[in-house]
Amino acid sequence: MNPTERIKQLLKKHSVSLIMIGLIAYIWFRPPATVTDLNQALPNLPFTTLDGRMGTLESLRGKVVLVNFWATWCPYCRKEMPAIQQFYQDYQDRGFEVLAFSTDDDAAKAARYMREAGYSFPAAMAGADIQQAFGPISQIPMSMIIDRDGRLRHHIKGQVYYGRIEDLVKPLLAPNPPPRSPR
Repeated sequence: MNPTERIKQLLKKHSVSLIMIGLIAYIWFRPPATVTDLNQALPNLPFTTLDGRMGTLESLRGKVVLVNFWATWCPYCRKEMPAIQQFYQDYQDRGFEVLAFSTDDDAAKAARYMREAGYSFPAAMAGADIQQAFGPISQIPMSMIIDRDGRLRHHIKGQVYYGRIEDLVKPLLAPNPPPRSPR
């Protein structure tokens, strides 16, 4: 039997196994996520970052903000954070901000993880008031995108990756078209 015939026979014999391996690999590298489009006002919530800076959601007006709920023990959270960091570096000077809320019980552990991983975007603890304002945090990772006017525009249940962030954020970063003058 020639090598081509042998490969065809192996593929035919193990096609279901190969499809399953491919599906598992796809889900591992790009797990499914549910994106819901919204247009919802948010309260002006105060927060304190892990490095001690105080802020409010109101102070982020004028920027498009990715709010991310994560934990140090969550493998999908750890997998998405490099993409969030890269997008943050690429778009921060265009009016993009990240606010990552850790759902860990230990703020020191979350701060240590952020520092050791080299993430430069702001992170804070997700207290009950924060979680309540964004609705039930039923799973992590979970992300929300807030527009320049402080309105919740997208809710993402599941892992984000660079392309997904780009698709949702870039239209919100586009400058508003000038008003049309009457003729």
